[in-house]
Amino acid sequence: MTIIITIILICGLIFFAGGAIGIIRFPDFYSRLHPAGKLDTGGLVITMSAFVLYTIQPFSLDAIITSVKIILIVVFVFITSPTAIHSIVDAGVRAGLTPWEKPGDN
Repeated sequence: MTIIITIILICGLIFFAGGAIGIIRFPDFYSRLHPAGKLDTGGLVITMSAFVLYTIQPFSLDAIITSVKIILIVVFVFITSPTAIHSIVDAGVRAGLTPWEKPGDN
C-alpha cells in the first residue's frame, strides 16, 4: 500500500509542478490563471487522496474521522477555487488588463 500511496503522491506533485511551470511560462495574466486554477486543484485532489489512503490504514474511528476531514477540505477547495479564479479574472477585466496577442497578428 505504501508504494501505491507514493505513486499517487508523485502524480500529485507532477500536477503541482506543471501548474508552477505554466504560471512561469505563460505570457499574460489571464493565461497564467488557467494552470493556477486547474492544475493546483487537480494536484490537491490527487495528493489529498494519497493522504486519505495513508491515514485510513490503521482502520479505526479516528482514522475515518481524519479521512472525512481531508475529503471535506477537498470539497471546500473544489467550491472555492473556481470562484476565486473567476473573481481574479473579473478584477483583471475591471482593471483594464488586455489579453496578450501574438506580435504581428493584427
